[in-house]
Amino acid sequence: MNVAVTDLGTRSWVDRTGGQLTAAERRSLLVPLARTHASNAVGRLSMLARLNSGRRAQVAPASVIPPNSALTRAAVEQAQRRLSPALLNHSYRTFAFGAALGALEGLTVDAELLFAAALLHDTGLPASEKNVDFTHTSARVARDVAEEVGLSSAATETIRTAITLHHNPDVPLARGPVAYLLAAGAGVDVVGLHSWRLPPDLLAAVVEQHPRLGFKGEFAAAFRAEAARVPRGRVQFLRRYGAFDLAIKLAPFRG
Repeated sequence: MNVAVTDLGTRSWVDRTGGQLTAAERRSLLVPLARTHASNAVGRLSMLARLNSGRRAQVAPASVIPPNSALTRAAVEQAQRRLSPALLNHSYRTFAFGAALGALEGLTVDAELLFAAALLHDTGLPASEKNVDFTHTSARVARDVAEEVGLSSAATETIRTAITLHHNPDVPLARGPVAYLLAAGAGVDVVGLHSWRLPPDLLAAVVEQHPRLGFKGEFAAAFRAEAARVPRGRVQFLRRYGAFDLAIKLAPFRG
C-alpha cells in the first residue's frame, strides 16, 4: 500500500502534506467513514430503544477526573488563551468521554498525555493557516507546551500524533491508547459516536460540569471555515462525504 495512505493523519504526514489529501487517500477513507456511519446509526438506534449497553455500564468517577501536573496545567493555560468557552468545554468533555471509554475497555493509558492532547487538540482551529490542516497548528502548540515542561521526545510525539490523527474517520487502538481515546472522546462529543456505550448519568454529569454553550453551532461554523481554508483536507472530506453538519446536529446533546 502507498505509504502516503498508511500514515495518513500522522504528525509526519501533516508536516509533509499540510493535510492535503490525494485522490488515493480520499478513497482510502471512504470505507472507514462508511463503517463509522453504520456503527453510529446502530448505536444511536439502540439508545432510542433503551437497549444500549451504556445503560448497564459502570465507570468509576475517579477515572474521568483530570490529572494535575506541570504538563496538564500548561495545557490548560494554552487552551484558555486560544479557545472560546464553548471549544474549551468541548476539550474537557473530550478528555472525560475518552477516559470513560478507556475505563470501560480496561485500557491502560497515560492520563496526563490524554488530557494534554484533549485540551490542545483544537487550539489550531480558530487561527488555522490557508491550505494547512488546523491540526498542524494544534500539534505545534502541543510541542511548545511539551518543551516548556521538559516532556520527553517520545511523549511529545504521542501527544502531537494523537492530535493530528483525531479527525480521521477511524483511529484504531493500534495507533496507541492516547490517539485512540482522544478520537473516541471527541467523537462522543461532536457526533455522538460511542455515546451509547457510556452510562447516561455520566454523559449528563460531564455536560453539567462543562456546559455546551452552543457548541454545535460554533463547531459547525468553525469546520465550515476550515473546509474553505483547506479544500482538499479531511474536514472538507467529512463535510462532503460524511454529512458532517447533519451528524453534528443529530448528536444526542442539546446545544
